[in-house]
Amino acid sequence: MNCDRCGAATEPEDIKEHGGKKLCEDCYLDAVSQVKTCDPWAVHLAKSDKVRTGVTLTSRQEQLYNLVKEYKEIPFPEAARRLDMTEEEVRHEFATLRHLELLKACKRGDLVLMTLF
Repeated sequence: MNCDRCGAATEPEDIKEHGGKKLCEDCYLDAVSQVKTCDPWAVHLAKSDKVRTGVTLTSRQEQLYNLVKEYKEIPFPEAARRLDMTEEEVRHEFATLRHLELLKACKRGDLVLMTLF
């Protein structure tokens, strides 16, 4: 059996149904755990932890932060292309950087751009 989202071959007993689609475990987890960038509690926790222990970014977060720093403003699809990530992966890493108040998003016309906080 194949996942309706990514097409990966999956054992029938490992398939999960969500939104009328049959999903592998990874796609199911992505579907049910949507990333929230505007989460005041996450910002509070990240800020208090940043003060207490400093900031340690993953290599992907650091790559994204440095890319935004270099370009000043960059759309999510362009960042995904330059970092060889999916747009969903970029949005996931962005959420953490937003909670740490390192990056934010702004809108220019129809484009949503990442920029420094």
